[in-house]
Amino acid sequence: MAIALRKPAEIEKLRAANKIVGGALELMRANTKVGASLKDLDAMGEDYIRSHGAKPSFKGLYGFPNSVCCSLNEVIIHGIPTDYKLQEGDIIGYDIGTELEGYFGDAAITAAVGKISKHDEDMIACAKDTLYHAISEIKAGMRFKELSLIIEKFIISRGFMPLHDFCGHGIGKQPHEEPQIPNYLNGHNAKAGPKIKDGMVFCLEPMICQKDSKPIILENKWDVVSADGLRGSHYEHTVAVINGKAEILSLA
Repeated sequence: MAIALRKPAEIEKLRAANKIVGGALELMRANTKVGASLKDLDAMGEDYIRSHGAKPSFKGLYGFPNSVCCSLNEVIIHGIPTDYKLQEGDIIGYDIGTELEGYFGDAAITAAVGKISKHDEDMIACAKDTLYHAISEIKAGMRFKELSLIIEKFIISRGFMPLHDFCGHGIGKQPHEEPQIPNYLNGHNAKAGPKIKDGMVFCLEPMICQKDSKPIILENKWDVVSADGLRGSHYEHTVAVINGKAEILSLA
């Protein structure tokens, strides 16, 4: 299936959907405090999305039961909110999707609860810094596989590993579209596969493991952890390629 090229008016619709995601994530970060329950945070995120005229696009997507992925400590992505109350030293990933007038938004952050270890600080910074580095390197004409290699090299340079088998993706009139964008080079040739072009809109989402890239899906069929059983982190933005460079759409 071809990768969609969006007209400027469509990119503005995607920006509107993504701006709500960015605002919801800022709200989640501000309320990441000792004693906050994951279910209450999920409800807060959903209320914010609906109050801004959008729908929480993750609710019911592929059967996901909630509006916000709340990925606690060892859970890297797709965490289901529970009654758990945040404790000092926890880290929590929030991944939020919206639908506004038939266009989708998607972004994620990992936040600290109170004071966390230096190692966890470094791991969260790895996800965030990888994301912004990759975005800064995007140019029309480069291949998506080259972008995947840039992401992989940056993660490894920080002493961490990319989670395998999950990836960034196109986004537009569906929450997940072509292409798939792994956080590592799939195969040996970065000069193969589709090229990045003006008008493409996609999500980059570095998912960080400590020692083992292999994912394990837990019994609830959603929570994804690393085979090493250690904590992980996750950051994501939706970007549009405009005038040859990537512009972030998912800022508040």
